[in-house]
Amino acid sequence: MTKMLVDGGVAANLMPYSTFRKLGKRIEDICPTYMRLIDFSDNNLVTKGAICVELTVGSKSLPTTFFVVDAKGTYSLLLGRHWIHANCCIPSTMHQSLIKGIGDTS
Repeated sequence: MTKMLVDGGVAANLMPYSTFRKLGKRIEDICPTYMRLIDFSDNNLVTKGAICVELTVGSKSLPTTFFVVDAKGTYSLLLGRHWIHANCCIPSTMHQSLIKGIGDTS
């Protein structure tokens, strides 16, 4: 189980380089990108590139693209608002979970 953080204010999915290495990935697995990210302190966040991995949340597995960053945090993965919206989820800070609509089979 991976500790994921869901943040509706973040535009991109982020994966710390330490998580990338724990997944047994190599630097050759990263697709180079020139994406410029700005963190909450208005500092540039340099990406090593992007990688698509199969992400399983509950019983659903989805290919998900993450930007690999040299960052330290309390999370292993950070899911941004595009992922939340694309998967029709409602993040609940009170319940520390993602809520998916009843009867949604996607």
